[in-house]
Amino acid sequence: MELKAKGFLFDLDGTLADSLAVVERCWSLFGEEIGVSPEEIISFIHGKPALTSLRHFMPEASEDELMTRFRWLEKMEASDTDGVAALPGAFALLNRLNELNVPWAIVTSGTVPIAHPRLKAAGLPEPKHWVTFEKVLKGKPNPEPFQLGAKCLNLDPTDCVAFEDAQAGIYSALDAGCQVIAVHAPEGMPRREKIHAIINSLEQISVTDTDKNGVFTVLVSKNV
Repeated sequence: MELKAKGFLFDLDGTLADSLAVVERCWSLFGEEIGVSPEEIISFIHGKPALTSLRHFMPEASEDELMTRFRWLEKMEASDTDGVAALPGAFALLNRLNELNVPWAIVTSGTVPIAHPRLKAAGLPEPKHWVTFEKVLKGKPNPEPFQLGAKCLNLDPTDCVAFEDAQAGIYSALDAGCQVIAVHAPEGMPRREKIHAIINSLEQISVTDTDKNGVFTVLVSKNV
């Protein structure tokens, strides 16, 4: 299949970079601290801002307590990049976009101290535009992050293809009005039928040159 787009918006963790080991190490330590199993922690946090997860697991904590825990987690995650690597197809796709001068941005729930070192550890190209936790009032699954991502590219969200791997991010991109390509989407996931394409790897994506109106063609191949 093919989609038409003027810009691209990428989630980072689980979409461009494999950082699962880091996330599981750090959040499992948090689980031990509050007496919640790593499995329960990991099943909830994926794709969501850290403060959203902290409020979920510490509903009676004060804002000061939450921020103290947030900074503790942020420091751990920012300093641990062991095992972070580019996911298959990510490097080639981003380089192709740069070669064609296609506007693109990273839209992540992570903070700057976490996201920037992970991108560097993965060896991926630096985007001109970042949307991180610090830049939004409401994080994923709210549509604000992808709305802001499109705005950074001076585009309407409908002219953007968003790549996401987490349910919260998929909902954020869909509600923003983006065309959404999901890197995996489990059977039975609510609103799965609204996703424009579901892939196993970014290796299934290719982009052809622009037409006179700055529109690029995104080709989605079968599983590779």
